[in-house]
Amino acid sequence: MTRRALLKLLGLAPVAAFVGCAEAKDAGATGSSAFSKVEWKKILPPESYRVLFEEATERPGSSALNHEKREGVFVCAACFNPLFDSTGKYESGTGWPSFFKPIKATALGTSTDYLLLFPRTEYHCAHCGGHQGHLFNDGPAPTGKRYCNNGVALRFIPKTETLPALRG
Repeated sequence: MTRRALLKLLGLAPVAAFVGCAEAKDAGATGSSAFSKVEWKKILPPESYRVLFEEATERPGSSALNHEKREGVFVCAACFNPLFDSTGKYESGTGWPSFFKPIKATALGTSTDYLLLFPRTEYHCAHCGGHQGHLFNDGPAPTGKRYCNNGVALRFIPKTETLPALRG
């Protein structure tokens, strides 16, 4: 069930309409990828597609990437754009893989969403526009940032393996 549908079910149709406006604003964020949402839906597992292109959220504690400690790179699960290096990962206690810095500033784009009725900074893959998670100002030094990521929106590539070619 989408957040908009839940709000309607709870009788908060005016709020749902507002949320719809916020979603519509961000829905066009497709990055530089040549793939459409229809094409992504054909190649991604359903849960990854829901998170990446419908801005769903996976259950906290459900990702194997929470426990990933090896050296390597976390890439976007859709287009394989490198997003985070393992040296920027830390245990935030939130139940989602968390990072204090992206692999490079241009790897991610941001927008403001109001899906919980207050502004939050959403971040997404700069290549395909896939929703990754939310950015908070409560992370560790040296950045003070917490990139709280959905595990199904990422794929881990160990340092011993070659990064996959960018797709889409």
